[in-house]
Amino acid sequence: MANPQLSNAEIADAFDELGDLYELDGAIVHRVLAYRSAAKAVRNASVSVAALAREGRATELPGIGKTLQDKIVTLLETGSIPAAERLRAQFPPGLIAITHLPGLGPKRARLLHSELGIDSPQALREAALGQRLRTVRGLGPKFEASVLAALDDASPRPEGRPPPRILLPRALEIGEAIVAGLSRSAGGETQVRLAGSARRQADSVKDLDLIATTTQPEELARYLAGMEQIESVTSASRSGVRARTHSGMAVDVRIGEPEQLGNLLQHFTGSGEHNAALREAAVRRGLHVSEYGVLDDATGITHKLASEEEVYELLGLSYIEPELRENRGELEAARRRRDGDRPPAARAPGEPDALPQLIELADIRGDLHSHTIASDGHNTIEEMATAARERGYGYLAITDHSASHGFGNDVSPDQLRRQMELVREANGRVEGIELLAGSEVNILPDGSLDYDDELLSELDWVIASVHTAFGIGEQAMTARMIAAIEHPLVDAIGHPTGRLIERRAPYAVDLEAVFAAAARTATMLEINANPDRRDLSDVHARAAARAGVLIVIDSDAHRTATLQNMRWGIATARRGWLTKEDVANTRPLEEMLALRKRARRVDAQLAQQARQ
Repeated sequence: MANPQLSNAEIADAFDELGDLYELDGAIVHRVLAYRSAAKAVRNASVSVAALAREGRATELPGIGKTLQDKIVTLLETGSIPAAERLRAQFPPGLIAITHLPGLGPKRARLLHSELGIDSPQALREAALGQRLRTVRGLGPKFEASVLAALDDASPRPEGRPPPRILLPRALEIGEAIVAGLSRSAGGETQVRLAGSARRQADSVKDLDLIATTTQPEELARYLAGMEQIESVTSASRSGVRARTHSGMAVDVRIGEPEQLGNLLQHFTGSGEHNAALREAAVRRGLHVSEYGVLDDATGITHKLASEEEVYELLGLSYIEPELRENRGELEAARRRRDGDRPPAARAPGEPDALPQLIELADIRGDLHSHTIASDGHNTIEEMATAARERGYGYLAITDHSASHGFGNDVSPDQLRRQMELVREANGRVEGIELLAGSEVNILPDGSLDYDDELLSELDWVIASVHTAFGIGEQAMTARMIAAIEHPLVDAIGHPTGRLIERRAPYAVDLEAVFAAAARTATMLEINANPDRRDLSDVHARAAARAGVLIVIDSDAHRTATLQNMRWGIATARRGWLTKEDVANTRPLEEMLALRKRARRVDAQLAQQARQ
């Protein structure tokens, strides 16, 4: 049945299903990836893909060519895609259901079907309970246990379930476009601001909160309903508008008077925990805080305040940056005097932190994790160097993947020796920036590295990361990480918990032990700024810094454009209360290099010789 009003999510689901079906059918990987990429592009589109397709413009989206444009039109006109109908008929419905279980997917479902004849979740459960899955090459008891756990956790997808959380960069792109559009529409005294978790720079965002102060609320509401990012408006009044974007995000615009901008922005920025603690503290002072103002019991006056600074000042607090508003001690810190406050090292255990001077993007002097065409990057050494220089950096470490990376291209020992030569040659050609010859070395399951020490000693910078065998268990993973941390040539540990936001949980590891080992050995830990990772997380970065660990913030750029990922690492660091002093690569190159454990070891040896 034709449906010309299909949402972006419905079109994306159709492409995801087609990708799964092609993978079940054994299609070449490029065809499968094409549909997966198309699904992602459609799901992330901020405008109606159905409308674009009807105008012949769906090809404007990344990964959508004429063939996929035609498939979207067919889906809109007939309610289905012929290729999907044909493939669906080839497989039992239960086999398709198996592909949706966590840890299975089309490839393993196809393997189980061909090897054991498994064609439904029930048949899969029986085979797992009968210990028959482990008879298939490449599978084992752990896989059987994970299958049973996935089956126990599985439940039918309810209609109308909320959309998944959206990573911060995409949420900001949509939110800032709406803010700009609304600001242009009304003009005059109208002010529109982004609030909520997006303003607090959270890892991911469930919905968008905006506040607007205007004398023309009806006009603002009408304009929002007509914006290309908006799929539908669910309610509208003088006090606010609720809507939904084509990407599935809810949008809540709260409208107020111009003189209460500060009250509105503070309240709707949140977090809920921060606001609850703020209200409780205010009551003890005879004040009542809400989006409407601050009511003083003593005078009966409600203070409508034009700025957040005024709100916090009235409550006897220093201004609290949005990233800190999570009720993690920021209110206690805001009560402390900043001038003359004792440094953290001089404060007693358990004594509250002072409100920090948070790190800023402009504080970063160099990037210590980047990739080129030598492994899985997309640009040359020289192109990456030039782009980093244009960002104002004084240095860039080229850290292509090592010999046992596990996927994509990797760099053999002989290739690494040649790569070092190429980096140093490029360093002589590209002026205004220093290039470090480095490597992102894989930490093997036993904690050893996949280059020998002689080769590692020739590198300027070594960052070691876990890329394989995530499920070895907490005790083994902790020992693995500590062994790498204790290696004398490892300068930093990359993305230390292995998480992928909204996609993969951190692996099991004793981070307290990891932080202690890193502090003891002067090994730096990374905040990987890739927005899919932001690893260390804000909570873990703060704990690491408090344990005495020096942090590096890196882009993990795989192309020149993703050098800008640094922004998301800074957001994580700010949410983790970090200052520029907590981060190694806020320093000029020579100062940063002197912080490496190998440099400290040489300094200690020289000092000992001088004493003898």
